[in-house]
Amino acid sequence: MLSAEMKGLIATFPLGFVATVTPDGAPAVSPKGTFLVLDDHTIAYSDIRSPGTRRNLTANPVVEVNFIDPFRRIAVRVAGSAVLHPKGSDWFTAHRPQWLNAFGDLARRISCLVEIRLNSAQMIWTPPYDDGVTEDEMIALYKTKFAEVYP
Repeated sequence: MLSAEMKGLIATFPLGFVATVTPDGAPAVSPKGTFLVLDDHTIAYSDIRSPGTRRNLTANPVVEVNFIDPFRRIAVRVAGSAVLHPKGSDWFTAHRPQWLNAFGDLARRISCLVEIRLNSAQMIWTPPYDDGVTEDEMIALYKTKFAEVYP
């Protein structure tokens, strides 16, 4: 389900924008910066301080996540079902070392690992690609734009 290109984008830009539904049916989006790809059908992030997202997923495990390469203007959108693995559970204990290796001391504050079992994944390209803009041109444009914001 996840292609090599999708896995590469997520590994390079592990900040995913997680969309959930609140218990009263309202949409909620929250960024999570500790995503890892576990296999072709599974991604996960560490919950360090996300009580609202955790509450939403406990009530309704349906989730969608978007990852964006801000220079190439390409995204990965995935959807699936979340499973929460609290600190002390067997799954948490078995998988936590991956977060320690990837995120160092930040991973020591993890209270829960959130596994997302995917049922869809797709690449999304910005419309200028439809008009013939190349990836190199897109990268050059956004390097310039970001350099103006962060000189």
